[in-house]
Amino acid sequence: MSEIRKLQETDDFLYDVYRAACVKEFELVLEQSGKLLRKRLAAFFASNRQADRLVFKDLFRHAAKHGLMDADTAERWLQYRDNRNDTARDYGEDFAETTLKLLPAFLADAKVLADMIETAEDG
Repeated sequence: MSEIRKLQETDDFLYDVYRAACVKEFELVLEQSGKLLRKRLAAFFASNRQADRLVFKDLFRHAAKHGLMDADTAERWLQYRDNRNDTARDYGEDFAETTLKLLPAFLADAKVLADMIETAEDG
């Protein structure tokens, strides 16, 4: 994180570009995570249509319910989604800074989710 602070201190423009790119990638990874988890959860329902009806937060609640992730991890994903929903209303500097603070945990959770989905595809 010290490199980020150095960037912020030396070049506001580059920092703004960096921050905007991070926020956009956060949004993209979050949306793709939900789509991939939906496919993984389909096996727990009588039909794909039932899984398709789940809203984003319910996907992660069901993942915890079916033992695909623990409750704390699911709760973090719900917080990521809340943060993303704030984007639609406020794409300002405060939101972007909040998103940057979430990124380390988000990246770790996204890697675990990707591994879980990949393992299911291999099995």
